Amino acid sequence: MSADKPLAEKPLSGQVALVAGATRGAGRGVARALGAAGARVYCTGRSSAGHPTGMDRPETIDETAALIEAAGGQAVAVRVDHTREDEVAALAERIRTEAGRLDVLVNSVWGADPMVDWSKRFWEIDLAGLRAYLDQTLVSHVITNRLLAPLMVEGGPEAHASGLIVEVIDGHFAGYRGHILYDLVKAALARLAYGMAVELVRTDVTALALSPGFLRSEAVLGHFGVTEETWREAIAKDPYFAESESPALTGRAVVALASDPDVGRKAGLVHFASDLAREYGFTDVDGRTPNFPQLFDARCEAMAAAPTLADQDRYLLWARYCQIHQDPAHRALATRLQQALGLAGLGPGLAPAPVSA
Repeated sequence: MSADKPLAEKPLSGQVALVAGATRGAGRGVARALGAAGARVYCTGRSSAGHPTGMDRPETIDETAALIEAAGGQAVAVRVDHTREDEVAALAERIRTEAGRLDVLVNSVWGADPMVDWSKRFWEIDLAGLRAYLDQTLVSHVITNRLLAPLMVEGGPEAHASGLIVEVIDGHFAGYRGHILYDLVKAALARLAYGMAVELVRTDVTALALSPGFLRSEAVLGHFGVTEETWREAIAKDPYFAESESPALTGRAVVALASDPDVGRKAGLVHFASDLAREYGFTDVDGRTPNFPQLFDARCEAMAAAPTLADQDRYLLWARYCQIHQDPAHRALATRLQQALGLAGLGPGLAPAPVSA
């Protein structure tokens, strides 16, 4: 599959897609890619014209739908709070009435950045907002899958060529993501995709998890003071940004998966967007196929070989070690990172954190 083939041939023409959390970031990228591939896209989320949320961001689902339509696609913006069963049920009924089917369901609901204090360890976190956080980040996904999946499975194999449910997560590794609540939810979403895949085994619907890499979301671009057109200027501030990717790469990954008649072989697994780009033969909008993990590992190898480590280097080595220490394919690198951190000889299990981490 060439970089432009999915868009040029519109492989999803006639299909109906729902992107829950289409306001910004990966969700917007997925919605736009599905629209460009010919699908009619329902764009949902809480941020719509006249309805700001706690994210303190200007993007709305109305803008996402407008971008799709400006590119010649079909889009419908529907304001939905996915933590509310009644609103999601109404969305399901609307899609049933208007479209009569649902082929692709992408769960990219998040909106919880202000709810996580990354400086707090698990015994220090404020429990006052815990239930609201879990409702927003995890329960919303369960509700959405529960109420929309019937549209995908009730017709049986003759109703759809292939149905696809995608849980958008963060990290395709087995290890730790840096904060107890963040890690808990992202790991749970991957497990949710796996569990759904098991229960969907006798249907024509495939469930899986998909992770972007270093994503050039609107917030990340704003943090670095660049745009999608000038993003390379931020590499001087953060060398890892050299292997970042636009939200379109995640979108093109979803299109490739939804277009694959054998996507069922990927059911229940966690997939990395840039790995799928190499497998299916598509690229990012700038023609690149980014490989952030390769860059990170190469720099970790170089830092681990240094005679002394700065505090920042120790932190990065510890962070990467936490991510990969459970992965047999990364055992050699994990061992070298242990040695560099002075934690050698502790086996494949989790080693104690260095003081500077």
